Amino acid sequence: MLGAYFDFIRIRFLTMLAYRVNYYSGILIYTLNIGVNYFTWRAIYGDGESLGGFTGAQMTTYVAVSWMARAFYFNNLDREISTDIRDGSIAIQFIRPYNYVLVKMMQGLGEGLFRFMMLMIPGMVIAILLFPVQLPTDLTAWAGFLVMLFFSFLISSQINIITGLSAFFVENNEGMMRMKRVVVDLFSGLIVPISLFPGWLSSVLEVLPFQAITYLPGSVFTGRVQGVGIWNVLGIQVIWFVVLLIPIVWLYHAARQRLFVQGG
Repeated sequence: MLGAYFDFIRIRFLTMLAYRVNYYSGILIYTLNIGVNYFTWRAIYGDGESLGGFTGAQMTTYVAVSWMARAFYFNNLDREISTDIRDGSIAIQFIRPYNYVLVKMMQGLGEGLFRFMMLMIPGMVIAILLFPVQLPTDLTAWAGFLVMLFFSFLISSQINIITGLSAFFVENNEGMMRMKRVVVDLFSGLIVPISLFPGWLSSVLEVLPFQAITYLPGSVFTGRVQGVGIWNVLGIQVIWFVVLLIPIVWLYHAARQRLFVQGG
């Protein structure tokens, strides 16, 4: 049965490979996002050397790696689950001999692996050639970042699954999905690093899972977190991964008790 779940990873990877032209254009889009942010932050810094604990070089690196990391962990599992609920195909999924949520997670991982190979790595190479990105020289930083990148995918996917399963209870969660995307991009530190938020808001975000998606891995990659601190922030990700399992399990079981089908 475990092999069947791995097949979902392979099938989604091959499916994405059939539409790889979309990801070639994605490289351009993400590079443009990095460029816009680079010149914006360069103007903000002016002659200053540091802002919010970031040097100019660290901010450039943070922007580049954060956007390219998003290329890996981003997926539309919430929309896929919502569509399954609205068109009624979720009923068939529930009677099949596998765990529906785990299948969606495997499919998301297959897409993420494709994005990692076809979008993130080529895009990062282009960003390094175009902008003054500083790569870590410590192997521990590389190892910590790559492990944390995987947990970024897990936590982001968990939030998407929770949002998608909410369609069982609100029937149309389109607004919730849009709000979720804005909240995650903003409060994860993708658009503005969390250390630049007002003190009270920064304190609030430290007890929410969003920082574990972008800000913490980016801080490790830029060298703002080093040594033992890397494993401390990795521990924060692990904790949030475990905590987010609770609402997923509850929603999944509650949904199976409440299942009704709209339309077909």
